[in-house]
Amino acid sequence: MPYFDFKSKPPIKIWEGINGPIATSDQLLFGYFSIEEGAVLPTHQHPHEQWSHLIAGEFEFNIGGEIMHMKPGMSAYIPGNVPHSGRALTAGVIFLDCFSPVREDFVDKEKHQDGG
Repeated sequence: MPYFDFKSKPPIKIWEGINGPIATSDQLLFGYFSIEEGAVLPTHQHPHEQWSHLIAGEFEFNIGGEIMHMKPGMSAYIPGNVPHSGRALTAGVIFLDCFSPVREDFVDKEKHQDGG
């Protein structure tokens, strides 16, 4: 399956105000996440490497204490086990996130939402 349409799957709730569908392969998880204006990504960390690419809106990211006001076209790299947080500064924030290895907690969220 070399192609995937994010519109083909319902969004899952990641955190309050942060939702989107996910796609997985053996090694990676991609998420197409929309974030409501003012929504807060709480401080957390995980062993997964993460790339976050901002498609629309503006977002303030704090990665390991380094704060960046992100605008469309900007990407952020989050090494495994580095604390990070953020907040949506505008409406219409959309991120394409990639995690390696696959975040099984997100896969579990998807399974439980689908009734599996």
